[in-house]
Amino acid sequence: MTDTSTPDSSVSEATEATSSSSEGTEETKKTETVASDGDLFRQSEIAADYMEGLLDILDYDGDIDELVSAGRPMVEVVGGRLQPLVGQRGATLEALQELTRLAIFRATGSPSRLLLDIGGYRASRRKELAAVARNAVEKVKEHGDPVRLEPMSAFERKCVHDVVNAIPGVQSESEGVEPNRRIVVRVAD
Repeated sequence: MTDTSTPDSSVSEATEATSSSSEGTEETKKTETVASDGDLFRQSEIAADYMEGLLDILDYDGDIDELVSAGRPMVEVVGGRLQPLVGQRGATLEALQELTRLAIFRATGSPSRLLLDIGGYRASRRKELAAVARNAVEKVKEHGDPVRLEPMSAFERKCVHDVVNAIPGVQSESEGVEPNRRIVVRVAD
């Protein structure tokens, strides 16, 4: 049997299957494609080329490392004078990550979970967020009342969820709508 679907329709089918998790995980597993390490590394190479071109246009100096970590492609840009590419609270970095993901999609026809880091911003922010999460957990355990954190990006929320979920007796959930989506930490049910 020949597959006559276009890349766009297969992407939307996978998205629909993933978003309707109540429909059953078996269907989701059939429609999702698992990328090999080679595919993931190819995505990081495409992203690195895209970022290199951007740095050249902007006349910025930076070293670019491409790698695969935890089943997702990653690109790290390191060097001086890169703060404008991070922006206030990582807003420019998030936008560049989305543009880089689009470049990967254009080259491969498949969506990417690329993680872009510039100037070590994500690594340092991850440490800050771990402290915020532990502080919220302490308050919840001490007083028993839910703690609502400030609005965060998806990356930031994931960092907090990971820390909270590793601590017994508490749970976290996201509430609200982007860009004001936030985490609530509460006593576990």
